[in-house]
Amino acid sequence: MKKFTLVFGLIICVLTLFAQNQSINIIPKPHHVKTVNGIFKFDESARFFVDKKNQGVLNTVRMFSNYMENSTQVKLPIDSVKTENIRYISVYLQDSAKWCGDEGYHLNISSDEIKIIALKEAGVFYAFQSLRQLMPAGFGQNKKIDIKSIEIPCASISDKPRFLWRGMNFDCCRHFMQVDFVKRYIDLLAFHKMNVLHWHLTEDQGWRIEIKKYPELTRVGAWRKEDDGSIYGGFYTQEQIRDVVAYAAERYITVVPEIEMPGHSVAALASYPHLSCTGGPFEVEKRWGVFNDIYCAGNDSVFIFLQDVLTEVMDLFPSKYIHIGGDEAPKARWEACPKCQARMKAENIKSEEDLQGYFNRRIEKFLNDHGRQLIGWDEIIEGGLAPSATVQSWRGMEGGMDAAMNGHNAIMSPTSHCYFDYSTSNINLEHVYTFEPIPYDLPADKHHHILGAECCMWTEIAPQELIDSRVFPRICALCEVMWSDTIGRNYKEFHNRMQYHYKRLDEMGVQYGYERDPIKLTTSYDKKLDAFVAEVEHGQPGLTMYYTTDGSDPDENSLKYTEPVILKNSAEFKVAAIRAGSGKTAVESRKVVRHKALGKEYSVTYPYSRKYVAGGDTNMTDGLRGTFTYNDKLWQGYEALDFEAVVNLGTKMKISKVGVGTLQSTLAWIYHPLKLEVFVSADASNWKKVGEIENTIPQTDAATSVQDLTVCFKAQKAKYVKVYCSAMHKNPDWHPGAGGKTWLFIDEIIVD
Repeated sequence: MKKFTLVFGLIICVLTLFAQNQSINIIPKPHHVKTVNGIFKFDESARFFVDKKNQGVLNTVRMFSNYMENSTQVKLPIDSVKTENIRYISVYLQDSAKWCGDEGYHLNISSDEIKIIALKEAGVFYAFQSLRQLMPAGFGQNKKIDIKSIEIPCASISDKPRFLWRGMNFDCCRHFMQVDFVKRYIDLLAFHKMNVLHWHLTEDQGWRIEIKKYPELTRVGAWRKEDDGSIYGGFYTQEQIRDVVAYAAERYITVVPEIEMPGHSVAALASYPHLSCTGGPFEVEKRWGVFNDIYCAGNDSVFIFLQDVLTEVMDLFPSKYIHIGGDEAPKARWEACPKCQARMKAENIKSEEDLQGYFNRRIEKFLNDHGRQLIGWDEIIEGGLAPSATVQSWRGMEGGMDAAMNGHNAIMSPTSHCYFDYSTSNINLEHVYTFEPIPYDLPADKHHHILGAECCMWTEIAPQELIDSRVFPRICALCEVMWSDTIGRNYKEFHNRMQYHYKRLDEMGVQYGYERDPIKLTTSYDKKLDAFVAEVEHGQPGLTMYYTTDGSDPDENSLKYTEPVILKNSAEFKVAAIRAGSGKTAVESRKVVRHKALGKEYSVTYPYSRKYVAGGDTNMTDGLRGTFTYNDKLWQGYEALDFEAVVNLGTKMKISKVGVGTLQSTLAWIYHPLKLEVFVSADASNWKKVGEIENTIPQTDAATSVQDLTVCFKAQKAKYVKVYCSAMHKNPDWHPGAGGKTWLFIDEIIVD
């Protein structure tokens, strides 16, 4: 009996400890957590104890006090002298907290006192962020919470960040973000212990920062004319920028401005055409992509202009670092520009890539002379790194690796893990959590050059209202990668904490997206059934699936998906994943088409690319239609080739219409065929041309489009059908990638 009692007691102890540990659901995970028995109960008698002479600490305490008042309507007093028998939230700056570094803290919670000890003010701030996450989910959000109901577990937490640089790149150029929205994201970054807002302020599609010496930058450069004739844009006044920078500083976030050069500068050139190689004229770009017109490296007035701009920028931003971009700068204009070629000759510069290195070093010297340092995307390595430049590595890890090996600092933002404009098909929550900013083969004595990491939120297809769903929850995984120790890192354990964290995000009004693709929809043609099969997998828990087959949008009144759906005829299958209680609905759609060539054998004259195989050798007659995404594994790609195929119908049959499904996305170098020609034959030797049709969608149309090029003809019997699509083989001169190999994407040959 005693043995049973002892075992039972141990089980109870383990379960109690488990429950206590489960209540510490802080993201990012603290370095060390030890729970102890007991709780700290709040009531109106609790007070803050703080040295009021330290303004930074006092501001943080007041911020937390305001959260408390918003939630409970109780304002807790702040004392600078302790009174006996009062339960305090006490704050101390002490040299004994040297282990914590500049941003770490000790947070000790007993039933009598909450004690925060840190070396610096930033550590106090982050301790309060952890304390906020121990409060009820609605804390600080104008929710009516009875202060006496607030209980937090007793624990000892010691914490500090792994990396110095924990950032987010916020692109306000492609789509403009309101000041209040920028401040909201500063709050969200601070709550997750991130400390850098990389503010992307100039682009081809808009100049967003007021420069008083050059008013045309915002009078002209901040606005673009859309396809429908409407004017889109906006900019931040210098007063607004000072306000945002001060707001961020109170939350221990450094705002790093990015002023793009020499590329991504069309908005500036539209404002001041003489800064280009050609003299213009230019319009602010409405298309996305990379453009040939960049600042002229041979024109001294360009450097005068940029130095003037940077002087005003440095006056607005106290950041040690100024980001100059430096990425995606085509050299076509420099190659043809007499001034640029003269500069190369005068400076003994051997290539246009080296000319960009000269450009960067000249800008860096100006920044260094003013006590600042340059950051650029990893392309700045190619022309020779400026002496003190920091590299932001986005095209993989190699740029950061090269920088560190050569004694330069680096920030890691590889597209593989950190580009949150990418869909969850490419980068899901778990994948982000696997990210390791330090390259595995970087020698240990070089690790200190990896300052940290940064996620990127490019906004070509993400206006303000979509930002939340792209950034969250993935930023929660990245903030933990950047802050927390690698020892004991476990996705399942993080994921469990994340489920509780969603409650906080809900209360904060964050319209977060999905952890991974909510819907995995596949369609196939089953020859035995002579039917299409639509199958749906849940991408994550908590979703209910509803579907339609007529192309209408499904809702909770539609058919609930429980098993694969058999489709006998042409259909558009749409499935909605509905997340209960959140109002979030994701929809996926696939089209299938029944026609006379369905399931028939065919041959192609020119080989498809192994990069875009789609359905392989059955792709053209499987009845499965592609979406508006070229890498959906339904489109088959042909690089710099025409498309010719011969379909064997098996027997002579009467036909009168033949079509080919094609896709165009010019900024991805994909074009519709120039023309479709159709031939028929009884023996595959003697061919009769029955018609042709030319493409009418302009190649200059940047919008992604899908169409069926269809030839109709007088009904006749044929056993074989041949289609020939004449393709663009190279990008035209007006294209940013002029001369590059183009793609032809085909999804189906349709015979009726």
